[in-house]
Amino acid sequence: MRILLTGATGFLGNNIARALVEQGHSIVVTLRHSSNRRTLDGIPHEPVNLDFESPEDLSIAFENIDAVIHSAALIQIGWSKLALSRKINVEATTRIAEAARRRNIRMVHISTIDALGMTTESELGTETHLNPPKPGNSYVISKREAETAVILEVANGLDAVIVNPGFMVGPNDWRPSSGEIMLTLKNQFMPFAPAGGCCVADVRDVADGVISALKHGNTGERYILGGINMSYVDLFQQMATAMQCRSPKLKLPNWLASVVGKSGDLVGKIRGKEPSINSASTEMGQLFHYCDSEKAKRELGYQIGSVQDGLQDAWDWFQVKGYV
Repeated sequence: MRILLTGATGFLGNNIARALVEQGHSIVVTLRHSSNRRTLDGIPHEPVNLDFESPEDLSIAFENIDAVIHSAALIQIGWSKLALSRKINVEATTRIAEAARRRNIRMVHISTIDALGMTTESELGTETHLNPPKPGNSYVISKREAETAVILEVANGLDAVIVNPGFMVGPNDWRPSSGEIMLTLKNQFMPFAPAGGCCVADVRDVADGVISALKHGNTGERYILGGINMSYVDLFQQMATAMQCRSPKLKLPNWLASVVGKSGDLVGKIRGKEPSINSASTEMGQLFHYCDSEKAKRELGYQIGSVQDGLQDAWDWFQVKGYV
């Protein structure tokens, strides 16, 4: 198939691009003038500059396309940039979905488990568990609204599937996302880890799950592409094992998380730019983002590999690419 892929310079998108080519597909990759094209070195692709607000650009991008995988997104775990998050995560998604519907081609929309409802340590999230929503930061709000935009287009005839990845680890993390935590752990001692937990998967398994959703997913359905549910303390210790460095052994108390988060908010107001550590991100870190991927396993053949292998491959990749 000839597949249009957005977000190919991002962590998941880059691994999807590699998996698509390995499986024999040809890919058309949307790029901006500011895109880091080094991330696509060695990946056969057809680049196309795309302004989502331009009907002409959309028409060119969709020429002779068999399917579209929409991976592009802005990840802003904070209270700022809500308007920008909506522009990138909602408006762009709406335009991609409308274009796919008009051309009668299948779409896979990549969402997040953060668009699903709150869970606890003992209650796993599922595709139908939407309420109560997670704390209303810019990322959560915009990704939930993006899902709604896709579902509305499905009601109008779009053939689309939504996938909800969990916390991903692995290689090709060019703008370090989960890798940023690894690099921070390596470079400085952290006495505390967030008190919550997450659903951890190898990004390559998620990429394969996205492609399987394109081939086998049922129209209008969500599929959680998660992995192993583990506390952040356990995850950070596994990261430290891969890097052979010290790891935090204590959970961050809620009161201290609140102090740290509000301090970050204050710094942001003084500097005029919200830091990555703020009250939204610390609040999210104290929650358990545990999920159940059984539906994806059953209907897509989704497979969950070793978290430790993913972390080791991530660390090896960072060393080879000069991040260390």
